[in-house]
Amino acid sequence: MTRLALYRKWRPRTFDEVIGQDHVTRTLRNALASGRISHAYLFAGVRGTGKTTMARLLAKAVNCEGESVEKPCGRCRICRAVDDGSLIDLIEIDAASNRGIDEIRDLRDKVSFRPNEARYKFYIIDEVHMLTEPAFNALLKTLEEPPAHVIFVLATTEPHKIPATILSRCQRFDFRRIPLADIIRWLKHIATQEGLSVEEAALEYIARQSGGSLRDAISLLDQLTAYSDTMITLDHVRGILGSVSSQAVSQLVDHLVAGERVRGLELINQLVWDGSEPRQLAREVVEHLRKMLLLKMGDGAALLRANTSDEELAAIRAQAGQVTPRWLLRAIRLFNQAALESRTSFIPQLTLELAFLEATSEEALEAAPAQPPAAQEVRTRLEAAVSPARAPGPTARAETARTPPPARPAVLREAPNDLAAPLVVPGQSGNVTLDKLRDNWKPVILAQLRKRDPMAQGLLNSVTLLDVVGDEVIVEAASDWLKGRIEQARTRSKIEACFKEVLGTPLRLRCVLQGEYQPRRTPNPVAAEESAAADPTSEAGVRDVSPHSQTAEAADDPLAEEIRRLGGVRTKSSQGG
Repeated sequence: MTRLALYRKWRPRTFDEVIGQDHVTRTLRNALASGRISHAYLFAGVRGTGKTTMARLLAKAVNCEGESVEKPCGRCRICRAVDDGSLIDLIEIDAASNRGIDEIRDLRDKVSFRPNEARYKFYIIDEVHMLTEPAFNALLKTLEEPPAHVIFVLATTEPHKIPATILSRCQRFDFRRIPLADIIRWLKHIATQEGLSVEEAALEYIARQSGGSLRDAISLLDQLTAYSDTMITLDHVRGILGSVSSQAVSQLVDHLVAGERVRGLELINQLVWDGSEPRQLAREVVEHLRKMLLLKMGDGAALLRANTSDEELAAIRAQAGQVTPRWLLRAIRLFNQAALESRTSFIPQLTLELAFLEATSEEALEAAPAQPPAAQEVRTRLEAAVSPARAPGPTARAETARTPPPARPAVLREAPNDLAAPLVVPGQSGNVTLDKLRDNWKPVILAQLRKRDPMAQGLLNSVTLLDVVGDEVIVEAASDWLKGRIEQARTRSKIEACFKEVLGTPLRLRCVLQGEYQPRRTPNPVAAEESAAADPTSEAGVRDVSPHSQTAEAADDPLAEEIRRLGGVRTKSSQGG
C-alpha cells in the first residue's frame, strides 16, 4: 500500500507553520490584510526552502472563504481543495517540461477565462528559468497586463537566468536556506509525532547534510524509517549517506598535513572500499578544512562551538597550527573541486586522490627548510685572459700561456637538505655562463623545478637551452604550442623563481621558436678597431667575438677554447697587443 511521503504529509498548511522564511510570510500577511495583492510574484531560492509551499499558501489565502481575519483559515471549501489538490483554478506548470512557446501561448489564451469556483485563477510556474527566450517573450505581455482575476507566481532556483523584462514585472522574494537549529527542531517535532526514536546526534547530522533544505532533511528522515525499525543512530545515517566518521576524516587530514602521501592514499581507498561515497568524503574533508581555516583566521571557536565538541575543536586547532592560511585555502579549493567532479569521474576516488597529491605537493614546498647561504666560488679564473684591465704586451701573453688551465668543475649536486645551493654569488649575474647552465641544467635546475611545479619542469625539459645574454636565458621551442605554454605568466614566474633560488641571481626566461634565434655578432668590426685605438681599455677595444676569429684562435691557441668555455672573451693582451 502506498503511503504519503513525510515531506508531503508535513507540508505547512498555514503561514505559522512555515519554517525559516519570516521575512516572506510577514510581508505577504501584511499585503493580504491591506488588500495590496500583486498580480505577479517571483519566489527565488535553493531547493527545499518552501517556494512552492508558499505559493500554495498564497493561493489559499487570496481565495479563502473563511470568516476569520487570519487567512488562510484552513477549514473552508477552498482551503481544503487546495490541500488535497482538487482546486481546478490552481494551475501548476512545470517549466522544465513545458518550456516552449506553444505551451505559453496556450496559457495566454486560457488566462482570459474567468475562474470556475475561486475568486482568482492562480498560476504557479515552477523552474521558470527553464523557459526558452520565445516563451519568455510570449509570457511578457500577459505579465504586463494580466486580467484582474489572474495571479502568477514564478518559482526558480536560478533567478539570474530570467530576463530583466520579466523580473521588472514581478514582486521578488528571496528564500533563504533554513537555519540548522530550525531544521533540527522541526525534525524532532516530526519524529515525535510519527513515534520515531532518533538520536540527537543523528538529527543534527541529517540537518547538516541537508544544506539548508528542509525538504531534503525530511526526505532523509523518511528514508531512515525504513532502514531501522528501532532507534535511528548516527551510524545508520552515515550508512545511508555513505559517509565516514569524524575520526576517519581527522586521520585523513593528519596525513594531508604531514604530507604522508602513501598512507593518505591507502586510507582514501580503504574508506571507499568500505562503502564511503567519494563525493560525500570530499565534502566532509572540505568541512573539516573549513573549520581549520576559521580557527586559523580568527575567533572561529565561537562559530564552531555550537556544533563541534571540545575534543574535536582541540584536535582541529592542533592541525591548524601546522599549516599556513595559504595552504588551507588551496586545499579547500582542491577538495571542493574534487567533490564537484567525482560524479563524472571514471574512477570514483580518482578526484580525491589527485586533490590529496596536489595538496601534499604544495605542503612540501611550504614546509621545506630555509635556503642555505650562497656557495663560495671554488675555482679561480684566468684573470690575465679575460680581464680588460690587463696591460697589453707580449709579457702578459707569455704569463698567461704559462698558467695551467684549471680542472673542469664537477657538476654540482643537491644539498643534503634537498635544496640545491646557489651556483653563483648573489648579485653577480655575470657569473652565469652558458656552460655553467648546461652542466647543471638537468641535475640541479630541472630537478629543483620538479619539486616546485612538475608541469613547469616538464615544459622546460621539452625545450633546448641555447644561450645566456645578459640576464636572459634563451631557450628554443619546437612548436608554437610549446612556446605559448612556456610563456604563460604562471609557468614563466615559476621557472624564473627557480633560476633565482638555484643560481642566486635574477634571470629572465626568453623562449624562441626553432630557427628564430641568431648568435650574437659585432655590428661593425672596423668601428670596434677604431674605438680600441682611441681607448685600449674600452669594451670595443678588448673584444672580438666573431665566429671566424674564435675558430682561428681555437686552431692555433689552445687557451682560446678554455677562455670561451669559461664564458670570457679574448683580450688584446692575450694576443700580444
